[in-house]
This record gives sequence, C-alpha cells and structure tokens, in this order.
Amino acid sequence: MADKRRVVITGVGLVSPLGVGTEPTWKGLLAGQSGVASITLFDASRHSTRIAAEVKGFNPLNWVEKKDVKKMDRFIQFAVAAADFAVADSGLTIDAAEADQIGVYIGSGIGGFATIEREHETLLKDGPRRISPFFIPAAIVNLASGWVSILTGAKGPNSATCTACTTSAHAVGDSFRLIQRAEADAMIAGGSEAAITPLGVGGFSAMRALSSRNEDPAHASRPFDRERDGFVIGEGAGIVILEELEHARRRGAPIYCEIVGYGMSSDAYHISAPCEDGDGAMRVMNRTLKDAGVEPSAVDYVNVHGTSTPQGDKVEVVALKRVFGEHARRFAVSSTKSMTGHLLGAAGGLEAGITALALKSQMIPPTINYQHPDPDCDLDIVPNAARKADLRYALSNSFGFGGTNGALLFRRYEG
Repeated sequence: MADKRRVVITGVGLVSPLGVGTEPTWKGLLAGQSGVASITLFDASRHSTRIAAEVKGFNPLNWVEKKDVKKMDRFIQFAVAAADFAVADSGLTIDAAEADQIGVYIGSGIGGFATIEREHETLLKDGPRRISPFFIPAAIVNLASGWVSILTGAKGPNSATCTACTTSAHAVGDSFRLIQRAEADAMIAGGSEAAITPLGVGGFSAMRALSSRNEDPAHASRPFDRERDGFVIGEGAGIVILEELEHARRRGAPIYCEIVGYGMSSDAYHISAPCEDGDGAMRVMNRTLKDAGVEPSAVDYVNVHGTSTPQGDKVEVVALKRVFGEHARRFAVSSTKSMTGHLLGAAGGLEAGITALALKSQMIPPTINYQHPDPDCDLDIVPNAARKADLRYALSNSFGFGGTNGALLFRRYEG
C-alpha cells in the first residue's frame, strides 16, 4: 500500500557466544569461528549433552547497577546490554519530546529458566517464605522489554513475544508494522535468551534435539552436513533499532538497510517437527515476498534457520526450492548457527542484525563445519569461508516449535 511508511535499521546490538558486542561477533562470524565449547555454567557431567554456545566474559555490572542485578535473570541482562549497544550504535536520543514515539519489543522463547530453577530449589529446601520477592519479575518474559524501557526512557509501545525459536523474528516484524502504521517512529526490537541450565539442556536432550558431539564441540553445529546430529543450544541477545526512514534521515542516522517485508505462518502439523514438504516455511517466505512486492528472483542471500537437525535442515531446503525454483541454486544461503549455536528465542533478532551487517558490508558469513555433502541439501551454503558478494535483497528465516514461522526481507539502502 502506498501509505505504508518506509522502515530502516539504524542500529545493531549483539551479545553472542562469539563476543560481547556487535564488532567482536561480526568479526568472529567472518573469520568462521565457533562459539561452542564444553558447558561451564553448571556441572553437566550427568547430562548426555555437555556442550553449548555460552556467552563468555559477560559482566552485567557494565550495564546494570549492583542493586539491580539480582532483580534480573541472565536473559534480561543480555537484553539490556544488547539494547545499549544498539541505541549507542544508532545515535538515537530518547528525550521527553520523542519518548512517546519510541517503543520496545523484546521477546524470549524460554524466559528466566535459571531463576525458576534456583527459586524452586529454595522452595524445596527452605520453604515458600524464603522465595525472593524479585523471583517473578526476574523470570517473566516481558521484563526484558520492561527493563529496557525503564533504562532508556522509551515510552511508546512496550511488548514481548514468546513464540519459541521464531520469537525475535516476530518481535522485529511486529515492530516494523508498528512503524509502518505510524504507531511509533522507532522501535528497540529483538530477543534474548539464557536457557543453558540443567533443566534447559536436560529438556532438549530428552527430546533428542541436541548434538551429543561432546568430544568435539567446535565441530558439533554443522548445518546441512550429512553427519549433523542435532542443534547446539546457545545464549545471548540480538537487538536492532528500527526507524521510520524520514525520522532517521532528519537526524543523520547511520542506515544499515531497509526492512521491506514480513510474513508469518503456521504449519498446523506437529508440536516440534516441521512439515516434511516444507509447507509452512514455503508459505511464510511467499507471504514475506508478497508483502514486499518483490519477485523471488530478486533475492541474493538467505540467512537460513538452519539449526543442524537432520530433518529441519532438509525441510528448509525443500521449502526454499518450492519458493525459488531454479533460482534457489543461484543465490547464497548460510547458517550462522554453525558458529553461534541456536539462540532459541533470540535467534531471529541475532540473525536480523547479522543480515543487516551482511547487506551493509556486502559480505556473507559462512556455514562452517561443512565436511560431508548431503545430497538432500544441495544449495550454495557458503561453506567454511566468508564471501564478498553483490547483495541487494536478503531474507532471514525463523521457525519454531508449535509450527510457528516468521521471515523478514531486507533491502540494501542506496540513499
């Protein structure tokens, strides 16, 4: 529609297993580094999976006053840090005149698992009177958005998604819609996750969803490789600043790219497995392209969901071929989860930021650990080394348990 406002990304804030900050994360991606190692956050000796992609060297006191740290689960701390990086990167000023038109939309697929586990132990050991009064606000999903709003002074729309591994793609897409409809001029959007806990790892292991390549963690996340055996759980946050184009221009903001399309769909099929024919993934990509008014042949790169599960990777390739036909063999796809692990509800926000960086720099991060070609995954997956490319349109896919799907289409900003 002609009356839709144009939306650009003016800031990127990343906290990932490759580094605390956007620059170390991006450098690690282009270098093909793995953020996967043995678990240190808890004693995993009794777990069948003992590896994860942890955020190393994170000190919440760099962003949060000491008295407030205990009021926040780790996922909230990550969100606060990533939002601070993103706001600083964009140069966005949130003052009294603008605050009502700047919102926050940060989701989490799991929320405060570590806090829940700790307070449950307190309940069993010491009784209900010893439960912390900060337990609930430290654990619930929307307090990442709440804290970022409090700390930045953003008084516009304030919301949170919880749609499994599609969570932060939905948060970014919904924020795009809010700005298009003039309900906000700028949004701090994305996701955060910190579910590397005994119960989190144990639960995904019980589903047989995780890689158990414990003796070789750096090579455990291997999307599209024939010997992939499951995903590697990761943690961190990905936040982007979405802004109405003229608002960004007036203040001379840096512009990474434009967001031009967003789609949602449901598989309506299974609680955790994707449709074997890629139906839900196909429809969400088609909806996104239609929303943008862009032909499939215009897409140059796809940052795929690509979790490193045997079925998931295969189905995503099927869906890509159904949407793009022969063009699927002409563009590049890569799974940055090969390096970051799977950040669950934070994956879509992290990967939206990565896709924006790819368009800005005209560099495609690789899919590492690709050693054994899989005939069912026969696309150009940018194996093992980053690549310079001429990128105009880039798509980012996110799919979640319950069959929930989201996709975002970005366009290179050309002034």
